[in-house]
Amino acid sequence: MLQGLAAAGIVLLCVCAVYVALAARVVKQYERGVVFRLGRVMKDVRRPGFTMIVPFVDRMRKVNLQIVTLPVPAQEGISRDNVTVRVDAVVYFKVVDPVDAIVRVEDYRFAVSQMAQTSLRSIIGKSDLDDLLSNREKLNQGLELMIDSPAVGWGVHVDRVEIKDVSLPETMKRSMARQAEAARDRRARVINADAEFQASKKLAEAAQQMADTPSALQLRLLQTVVAVAAEKNSTLVLPFPVELLRFLEKAQQAPQQAPQQSPRPGAAPPPSAQAAVPPAQTSYAAASPARAPAESGSDGQRAGEG
Repeated sequence: MLQGLAAAGIVLLCVCAVYVALAARVVKQYERGVVFRLGRVMKDVRRPGFTMIVPFVDRMRKVNLQIVTLPVPAQEGISRDNVTVRVDAVVYFKVVDPVDAIVRVEDYRFAVSQMAQTSLRSIIGKSDLDDLLSNREKLNQGLELMIDSPAVGWGVHVDRVEIKDVSLPETMKRSMARQAEAARDRRARVINADAEFQASKKLAEAAQQMADTPSALQLRLLQTVVAVAAEKNSTLVLPFPVELLRFLEKAQQAPQQAPQQSPRPGAAPPPSAQAAVPPAQTSYAAASPARAPAESGSDGQRAGEG
């Protein structure tokens, strides 16, 4: 009798152990358990921790509530300004309603991926190339709204959408590079022209100041000499001062402007002029009339001979 009871107790314990092994489930902190009893979903979602189900009657599916990072394959399309581009993105989403994520859609990950690809193609066709390259924040918001609208009914919330890369054809890259180079060249030319204009204005003011004060030119010349003489590996040639040339020119023009007095015919030269003539010149003047006829005769004979 006691042996039979002991054997029955052992069998009961084995059955309980098997039942617990079949019915026991552990739900992790980032998961939720959706229980199907005879094919019907139970509204009571199992919380994290240890839980029990009815073996062979209930089936439990665990749903991950973590944020899922889903890369969107690169989509090739034509933008609104007829430029062929290739764009890829990434979608961040999470499950907010485990029951809807299991019941309303067969595979919510695949559904979100397909919706993201379709929305990305639609965004490419509605946007210009400049918006795809520089105004990505606005495009990200529009893409997030397009994906999140149908995903709400699937128990999924799209947290964020980011456009990762925009690939352009090589011809378009070269065209954009030439455009950027031309823009920078134009900017450099404008800056140089503005600098020349400002420098010419300053030089004109400096020239006017030096014209009003001639000594300023000499000071500037000395400063230039000092600057050049600082380097001892060069030969310094000091130019002749311009102001000294002007002084000599004025001094030369002063006697020419003075009135010249010519002596009257037959008048004797002033005593001072007679006194200034040396004796040798006086004798030469007295002897010159005697030699005049001889010279004239010789000239006549030469003319006859000719």
